[in-house]
Amino acid sequence: MSGVLTHFSVAAWAIACIAALCIGLTKAGFSGCGLIAVLLMAEVLPAKESTGAVLPMLIAADLMAIGIYRKHVNWRVLFGLLPTTVIGLLIGWFLMQRIPDHLFGHFLGWMILAMMILVLWQRFDRRILSGIMHHPALATLSGFAAGVTTMMANAGGPAMTFYLLAKNFDKMAFVGTCAWFFFLTNLTKVPLSWNLGLITTSSLMLNLELLPPVIAGMVLGRYLLGKIAQATFEWLLLAMSTAAAVRMILA
Repeated sequence: MSGVLTHFSVAAWAIACIAALCIGLTKAGFSGCGLIAVLLMAEVLPAKESTGAVLPMLIAADLMAIGIYRKHVNWRVLFGLLPTTVIGLLIGWFLMQRIPDHLFGHFLGWMILAMMILVLWQRFDRRILSGIMHHPALATLSGFAAGVTTMMANAGGPAMTFYLLAKNFDKMAFVGTCAWFFFLTNLTKVPLSWNLGLITTSSLMLNLELLPPVIAGMVLGRYLLGKIAQATFEWLLLAMSTAAAVRMILA
């Protein structure tokens, strides 16, 4: 990765800064920005390496989110998700070792597109939530799906959104529980990503340089949360994420 970083163009740095800003916005409550950040980083780094480059920034943003929403977490739900999430993380780590680098971008695009379909299905057909919200397998499958997708693409948000909405979480409990969930899972991913060579000294230096945009995104997100219609904003992000995922698949 070091060779890539030293040859970043001005345009690449701009894209990386926007990705970092999106990470901050995600942790402030605009969850749809998370996939945008993943896709933008995959524009300036090889797809597989980009997942490791994003991880430390996510952890930094998680710490800020925990500080803000520390009183709004449902520990019972959180601990119920973790066992199968860890299994999902290990499965994702195993698969990442076996997917060739030149195919990983296409795989990443398909995975994110599948997450978009899940979110759209959830929004257009609310009956699915009422039909499965009390099913005993919901937590097991949601935790596993979040583990696999967050390990392979830092894209566990849709699976968590699906589960927490099914549980009728209010906005504050939703953000607070997600903050702790992803902080714990992202910490668990660090040794796995290091083992895969996706976190390096060079990528950590990139993270330090992109930390200010992450902080700016968090501050901006907190300000915007009560100022604009979140539904409109997230529909725009869904459209952008879907288009970017299709672009990765066709590239």
